[in-house]
Amino acid sequence: MTLQELYRNIGGSYEQAARVLRIDKLIDKHIRKFTKNQVVEKLLDAGKRRDPAEMFDCAHAMKGVCANLGLNEMSDLAAELADEYREGNARRLSDEEVGARLELIEQKYRKAAGEILKYEEG
Repeated sequence: MTLQELYRNIGGSYEQAARVLRIDKLIDKHIRKFTKNQVVEKLLDAGKRRDPAEMFDCAHAMKGVCANLGLNEMSDLAAELADEYREGNARRLSDEEVGARLELIEQKYRKAAGEILKYEEG
């Protein structure tokens, strides 16, 4: 599987990752690290515990990582949660809506992780 095929399979933007990281070697390096980065699991755990400060920190970090990798759907969901839990911002989403976004993040992450594993296996 090529990087471009991986990106098609996970619904990411290879073009965006290429703009940010510039060369395939760096895209390859960082997409492989994505499943080892614990930020998604930490966000999901913070969501279960409804820890607003940790949810903000993890969502903000995830937003950046995903944006750099061209994983726009996950980046957008993380950005929405970061805004939701940014200190000083009024909550706009119900707990159920936050839970639905966390579920969607988890689904998208699991799919991406599975495809990245296939990519790593060659």
